[in-house]
Amino acid sequence: FSVYLQPFTNEPSFIIHTSFGMSVFNLSNAIMGSGILGLAFAMSNTGIILFLILLVSIAILSAYSIHLLLISAGVVGIRAYEQLGNRAFGAPGKMLAACIITIHNIGAMSSYLFIVKSELPLVIIAFLGKQTNTGEWFMNGNYLIMIVSVLVILPLALMKRLGYLGYTSGFSLSCMVFFLISVIYKKFNTLCTLEHEYHNMTPIAHTHTDINGTDDSCEAKLFTVNSQTAYTVPILAFAFVCHPEVLPIYTELRDATKKRMQNVANVSVLAMFVMYLLTALFGYLTFYGNVESELLHTYSREGRLDVLVLCVRVAVLMAVTLTVPVVLFPIRRALLQILFPEKPFSWFVHIGIAFCLIFVVNLLVIFVPSIRDIFGLIGTNLNVLWIQISIFSPFTFLLSFIIIDWVTGESRSGGGH
Repeated sequence: FSVYLQPFTNEPSFIIHTSFGMSVFNLSNAIMGSGILGLAFAMSNTGIILFLILLVSIAILSAYSIHLLLISAGVVGIRAYEQLGNRAFGAPGKMLAACIITIHNIGAMSSYLFIVKSELPLVIIAFLGKQTNTGEWFMNGNYLIMIVSVLVILPLALMKRLGYLGYTSGFSLSCMVFFLISVIYKKFNTLCTLEHEYHNMTPIAHTHTDINGTDDSCEAKLFTVNSQTAYTVPILAFAFVCHPEVLPIYTELRDATKKRMQNVANVSVLAMFVMYLLTALFGYLTFYGNVESELLHTYSREGRLDVLVLCVRVAVLMAVTLTVPVVLFPIRRALLQILFPEKPFSWFVHIGIAFCLIFVVNLLVIFVPSIRDIFGLIGTNLNVLWIQISIFSPFTFLLSFIIIDWVTGESRSGGGH
């Protein structure tokens, strides 16, 4: 049966119908994020088999939770998460749904801009032929993220409809395909050496390596557990989250039916699963135990200018920058539902919310010390709700492990952040 999905009054009066392909681009772009840079590190601390089990499990749970979400939306005829929460639990449910979307997507936006903050200065330094950061303002990551936010992100965030971003999402995905191809190429052109410091290995990890009888860091492990394994589940959970964008994309989908939107979700999840697996596998098999929490930094340890790595850095920067506006849209919808539920569409409110969100995220990125701190906290606390898992105790344990790791001050990454 077909159910009419109710609009809410904050939206423009016209509907732009988005094709199946553009919808796949937007949803895939929402799934694909900066977490892809940490997957090789995750595999190095779980082993290939355990990583594959976790990746498959979370991908299936994500696809199934989207299925449940579409069923819920169809039954009640509502396309906004806040209204679903209101129908289920009243005003508290509406407020909770809005808060979860807002906090989660602000965390996602922050992780993307953190990549810009850390990588763009390195790209500029390489282009200028310098060996170190000499301190000029155009090499300061904090200034650069503000410039990128104003010149690129804000104009795209002012679009009326999410469907308009299909072309930029397609370009963003093309950049990440180039990243994947480069990672595969580098596997066969980079020697794993033992001269590098074990950046991602703590004393606990070294002990576990001895237990496994593996003293050679350039040897692939099928299964391993150490203190850094606690970071793996949040990174993987964060990697497949796209739920805040599902209903907005569903609303604008041409010839929208539950089955058609489920196909959009299945294609997107499968495509990102393949990209994640190949990136993690070939990144790990390039550096093995020497891989850092941020894969691009691992390639930089060779100490020479690599044109391919430089191009990959630029591609990743463009990809994550173009993902930020896609993630911003659901936050604005959530805030409109809470603050102006009955008010008709207003350009002033539309622009004002986008500006304030980008301003807050810039402040967060400037003061947060590490990208993995964002993955750990946001991934552990919020993504559990999105994939609708009822086993909360293991995630509580993982969060406790991460906090203990912070307090004890052990070496958590080689990313240099």
